[in-house]
Parts: sequence; C-alpha cells; structure tokens
Amino acid sequence: MNRVLLIGRLTRDPEVRWTQGQDSMCVAKFTLAVDRRTKTDGGQSADFISCTAFKKTAEFIDKYVKKGTKIALEGRWQTGSYTNKDGAKIYTNDCIVEMVEFAESKQTETKNPADDDFMNVPNNIDDEVPFPMG
Repeated sequence: MNRVLLIGRLTRDPEVRWTQGQDSMCVAKFTLAVDRRTKTDGGQSADFISCTAFKKTAEFIDKYVKKGTKIALEGRWQTGSYTNKDGAKIYTNDCIVEMVEFAESKQTETKNPADDDFMNVPNNIDDEVPFPMG
C-alpha cells in the first residue's frame, strides 16, 4: 500500500499552472516543511517534501493556500527519473496529493464582543421566561 500522511507548512506560495489541450487541468506544485520528531544539535529539524496536486485539489490549493499555511494532506509517494540537458540522470521523489485540509484555524483579529452578532443576555433572564433555563 502506498499512502502518505503529512502535516506541515508551505515554504513559499504554490506554483500553479493549467495544462494545455481540450481536457486542461490545474496543477499545483509546492514544498511542505514537515517537522521531524527528533532534534539535531538541539535545534528543530524538518524535511522539505516536494508535493504535486492535480484538478480540484490543485484549484483548492491555488485559492486558499499560501506560504506559511499549515496543512494536513493525504496522498501517495511517487519516484521517477529524467535525463537533464547535461546528460545526467536525475531522480525525483514527490508526494502526489489526493486530499488536503487546513491543520490550524485561520488567524483572526481581536474583536470587540459588542461588535458580534449575538444578543447580550441579561443575568436575571430566568425570572422573565415561562420555562426553566439550564
């Protein structure tokens, strides 16, 4: 079975492009910094994992994910190789992303409680309602 589960932060904004042709699709490439459980020389260490997403998953990443966003993803590991212009064989390792979700809530500004959409409920409300509260 080839399953990958990762949680990390994007090191930069994703590179997004659309393929050409009749059945064009969105492709998003990004690097995910994933913390290791062990520390090296007293400092935190991380792995920087190349990730590629396609179609609707890539469109979601394009719309909602940017540098620094912490995400959880599920996918599969894919290896490959190609020969570069100098004739050297280059080996690749990528996570092909199949599902992504946010791993933390969005940062929100501090709001004044009086500005929210909730009604203030007085402390003695139990005396005024015809049924018991609580």
